[in-house]
Amino acid sequence: MMRILLLFLLMIIVSCHSRAQKEREKNFDITLLKQNEKFRLAGDYDSLVNLNKRYYRQAGKMDYEEGKALCYINLAELNISLENYQKSQILFDKANDILKDSDNNIHKARFYNVYGRFNLELRRVDKALEYNNKAMEYINNSDPSVLKDDLVFNIDMRQALCLMEKKRDKNALEYFQKARKLDDTGLTDCAIADYIYMYKNMDSAYAYVTSAYNKANQRGKEDGIALYANTIMGEYYIAAKQYGKAETVLKKALEIDKKTKRIYAYYGKYIYNDLRTVYEGLGDEEKAYFYLNKYTEAKNRTHTALLATINQDMESFITITKEDTEKHKSNVHWVILFSLAGLSLLGIYAWRMISILRKRKTDLKLEAEHLKARMTDNKQEEIMELGRNNDPDFLNRFKEIYPEFIDQLLIINPGLESSELAFCAMLKLHFTSKEIASYILVQHRTVQQKKYRIRKKLNIPGETDIYDFFDALG
Repeated sequence: MMRILLLFLLMIIVSCHSRAQKEREKNFDITLLKQNEKFRLAGDYDSLVNLNKRYYRQAGKMDYEEGKALCYINLAELNISLENYQKSQILFDKANDILKDSDNNIHKARFYNVYGRFNLELRRVDKALEYNNKAMEYINNSDPSVLKDDLVFNIDMRQALCLMEKKRDKNALEYFQKARKLDDTGLTDCAIADYIYMYKNMDSAYAYVTSAYNKANQRGKEDGIALYANTIMGEYYIAAKQYGKAETVLKKALEIDKKTKRIYAYYGKYIYNDLRTVYEGLGDEEKAYFYLNKYTEAKNRTHTALLATINQDMESFITITKEDTEKHKSNVHWVILFSLAGLSLLGIYAWRMISILRKRKTDLKLEAEHLKARMTDNKQEEIMELGRNNDPDFLNRFKEIYPEFIDQLLIINPGLESSELAFCAMLKLHFTSKEIASYILVQHRTVQQKKYRIRKKLNIPGETDIYDFFDALG
């Protein structure tokens, strides 16, 4: 009888401990993700990085591996905003290693939603849609929680953006409107104005962009959402040729950019380019030239010193995780040592030697794969940098790396000019229309017109995504 009572008490103690641990993990998730999003929107880079370093250590003390995965995902998302895609992939891989056997639907939804954004930024639209659909599946199967609504909003927004890229405008608008019901910041209104109505229906564009602008002002925060709202408002005024109003809101966007640029680093160059357009419209050549220079400086700065600082911070975080892994391995080795204390020294020695050799073989294989990937990435980055700088040598260097691509284009249409081949090369490298416009110093609408002409010259069907078409060549 006494044994049964003791067993019953032990079960109660274990159950209480398990519930307490679950509660601690839940509070960890809520606090981390809420604070992370607050710092991300505020453009507070240092606080965001330090927050995730602190919570990573806390997760280690709690023996909460999935908490570490959330830190990896948060920093991967940060690096997407900074266009630091290689570092993002490393962090995503680490998160995936932890979460692949997880049964936590919220964690899985968060991972696949942000990984979908990563693939969308790299113009892998089908993959982005696939991963975001997985996020949707996991969030639909999750229990009600404080974090669920936030994730539903992000998933609906990402779904809308993916569908827009697939030219499924009606479906995209449905998801935009679903996201809008969960949003009081104006972010969704910005997205609708930017991706659906701009240059198509100016009246509708004005309604949405004004709503976004007013909501941003009501919030009273100079953060990423306010930056987006003021920039889009300025671009609407440019399209409407109301250059005086455009100047006012873009100057405001520039002020916000100075406060948030550690995270929203890519915004500055677009604002400078928009202001260049404004002063060209006003006939002020001196200011137009000034902002052209500012744009060039901002573009170069984004891809040099800034990335060096970011990479240093990310390496610091990864070093912490490596130390944590080595400590964990050390603890495991001690457990194994005590467990096998009864075995002969010869058996232990043989087991250790086999483990070391296997690990060394795996490490050598990984090093070889990473070296091969770095060599490929270096060539790709060299070409992309020439494209970003609108360098005259861009096309010649591109031909050296992708000779078959150019040959196939000329087979389809031998009459393509060098400027058209260079434009096709930029699309092959997955530069967006907005990026191409800023690199070759033309309006977004002009790039869209160039795409239309290229479609006609290469006989690309209207339902075929132009990026998919070029991916299939060469």
